[in-house]
Amino acid sequence: MRVDDFDFELPGERIALRPARPRDIARLLCVDPDAGEPFQDRAICDLPEILEPGDALVFNDTRVLAARLEGLRHRGAARAKVSLTLLKPLDSSKWTALARPAKRLRAGDRIEFGSRENVCLLGCLWGCIEGRGEDGEVTIAFDFHGAALDEAIAALGQMPLPPYIASRRPADAHDRDDYQTVYAREMGAVAAPTAGLHFTDELFTRLERRGIARHFVTLHVGAGTFLPVKADDTCDHVMHSEWGEVTRETADELNEVRRAGGRVIAVGSTALRLLESASDERGKIGAFRGETDIFITPGVRIRAVDAMLTNFHLPRSTLFMLVAAFSGLDVMQRAYAHAIGRGYRFYSYGDACLLTPAGRKE
Repeated sequence: MRVDDFDFELPGERIALRPARPRDIARLLCVDPDAGEPFQDRAICDLPEILEPGDALVFNDTRVLAARLEGLRHRGAARAKVSLTLLKPLDSSKWTALARPAKRLRAGDRIEFGSRENVCLLGCLWGCIEGRGEDGEVTIAFDFHGAALDEAIAALGQMPLPPYIASRRPADAHDRDDYQTVYAREMGAVAAPTAGLHFTDELFTRLERRGIARHFVTLHVGAGTFLPVKADDTCDHVMHSEWGEVTRETADELNEVRRAGGRVIAVGSTALRLLESASDERGKIGAFRGETDIFITPGVRIRAVDAMLTNFHLPRSTLFMLVAAFSGLDVMQRAYAHAIGRGYRFYSYGDACLLTPAGRKE
């Protein structure tokens, strides 16, 4: 399909720079193509009344690294400020990272993050550039490794806010909590699974009382989620791979939910992509551990998921293509027009929608 088919106009004031407080008062657009009125305006806190006993919510429990590091490049007597966003670990001390400006770096450069006067008990953090790739990517080997490196990154790094927020305000102390789900536990993401940001402990309690189960999978979201689609046709776009895991126990439990007549509801595009990666042609979910670069566009059949909760996505993005595959491109174009007209807040800190595929309503 043409990438232009997934374009739409969004007024700048619709982009949320801060989340709703408390989290679960965010607005929720329920989209059901088979209903007489396909769009209903609700709120996240209404989920216990919207969902049915026996349904199961599937959350991505990845934890976001403070992956943005501000540093000082040392090359002989020359110094230059650089910014690195960590992308993926290669071993216990080495990472690929996105450098800005990358043109200031070359193999052999030493970079200092923090200072010896920093309150971090480990003092400053040093790394050496081992090589440069395309589109600003570099390989950096840190002087620390393992737990010591993790501690230094947590102390010196900033939350890697999406570019559409970071370009309008700097990250601050609030983002340390705001850009992390309340159930995050598996460290490794450089972007949040943002649909999960809306959930609170109190909401979980209400969902449990309603008989709605929750299950967890892990997909370490990469910075590729924000990269623009540069191809003119979706067939020519190459997805970045991300590491994920679905345990055998979780897979068996979710298969039993569907056998018992309940729905598997993915909370976020990352949970959906991982479940689809772990499923067979019949929609049976299996254990999965490894990399996935699944690209879901209209025409790809959704096998393992019956509904999904997701935020509102960028135009021309792989995420908007995914929701168009799930509920239909025409339906999602009309849903987004409805949301814009009703003043919904968009993107990572914005509101959400609950999607039901066409033709699958019980």
